[in-house]
Amino acid sequence: MSHVRVLVGTRKGAFILSSDASRQDWKISGPHFAGWEIYHLKASPVNPDRIYASQSSAWFGQLIQRSDDGGETWTPVGNHFTYDGIPGTHQWYDGTAHPWEFKRVWHLEPSLTCPDTVLAGVEDAALFRSTDAGQTWEELSGLREHGTGPAWQPGAGGMCLHTILLSKQHPERITIAISSAGAFRSDDAGASWKAINHGLRSAHIPDPDAEVGHCVHHIAAHPQHPDTLFMQKHWDVMRSDDAGGNWQEVSGDLPTDFGFAIDVHAHEPETIYVIPISSDSLHYVHEGKLRVFRSRTGGNRWEALTEGLPQENCYVNVLRDAMAVDAMPSCGVYFGTSGGQVYASADSGDTWNAIVRDLPPVLSVEVQTLP
Repeated sequence: MSHVRVLVGTRKGAFILSSDASRQDWKISGPHFAGWEIYHLKASPVNPDRIYASQSSAWFGQLIQRSDDGGETWTPVGNHFTYDGIPGTHQWYDGTAHPWEFKRVWHLEPSLTCPDTVLAGVEDAALFRSTDAGQTWEELSGLREHGTGPAWQPGAGGMCLHTILLSKQHPERITIAISSAGAFRSDDAGASWKAINHGLRSAHIPDPDAEVGHCVHHIAAHPQHPDTLFMQKHWDVMRSDDAGGNWQEVSGDLPTDFGFAIDVHAHEPETIYVIPISSDSLHYVHEGKLRVFRSRTGGNRWEALTEGLPQENCYVNVLRDAMAVDAMPSCGVYFGTSGGQVYASADSGDTWNAIVRDLPPVLSVEVQTLP
């Protein structure tokens, strides 16, 4: 019988939640790396017992941890993500006399085909790749050397590379998003890049039609439809049907189109989920109601999903990497909050329950569907 494993990164450690196919009763493992910020955990789709974790601290720098037994034990890897005795620095030694410094690894994306290959998006924005299961890393420097690079500016949350999308149908394609810079795509495995922001409108920059400078919060895609992308922007929910070449707004009748998380149903490519937040100054759910909004039409027409979620006096936030779906026949949807709750729905969002409460603030949620 299939079972589900939920990987949760928080401000003070990592937690692994597991359940059988019913997804009603959950076992909790953790905290792993207690006291450390775990920005993201993600498992290899090729070797599901291999999990990578981004472990960071303002005092001790950045580590990558790897488990090869489903999270039972961990090994620190990534000897190029180093700390040289100065609190809060993470330095990349690229062979020059002046190493480049970054703050943390925001997102890890294992290869869809090779168990030893994994990508890492960091802040300030850059993309790294390891082909030896995280032991050593190389920067895909074509991204930072893109002609628009000098125009990238950090937003309120910094300038982080937070989204990495891969495609089995297009093995050389990498799609990424950078907060306050925009979306970019490589069609040659990261050697060269182009901005894919046509159609985005951003009132907070002087030129709303600028090639870069758009604050993209997250991008999601159905694995069988890689050319259809769904984006949650700083404001606006957007859609592209040509792999990011052009975007159109699909916010429709949402009560507010500001938010961070967005995801796509595992079996219905036109069913998408968002969690609206009050505004860019009020980072909590709209009207104090924790509501997931679902569109079964690929956007524009939305329905509020509320059963089992608090509908008054709720002031939590849901971050960009804190929503995920499983691949069970009845698609499960999961999200974590700044209040330390992880909510799950085993019926595509119709009903919800908190599978764990009172964790540290949740930074990321990923899900594995296992045999």
